[in-house]
Amino acid sequence: MMEAPALSTLKADKVVDARGTACPGPLLEAKRAIAAVPMNGILEVISSDEGTTTDVPLWARKVGHDYLGTVAEGGNWRIYVRRRK
Repeated sequence: MMEAPALSTLKADKVVDARGTACPGPLLEAKRAIAAVPMNGILEVISSDEGTTTDVPLWARKVGHDYLGTVAEGGNWRIYVRRRK
């Protein structure tokens, strides 16, 4: 997992803005969006639901992607996943 300062310098290939969406909405949006991310590319999920900080990393590991880390930012979370398959 990367440190927060390094995470904020990543250039996401796809950004999902799921702020204002309750669980499991952000996770479902991430699952749909990962298909548009190139292999080894980065998906960034922005969420206002703290549950997403658990759901997205668990999903990523379960299906074979790399969870890179989460940055808390003004009541929202930015979650980074590298597509591996």
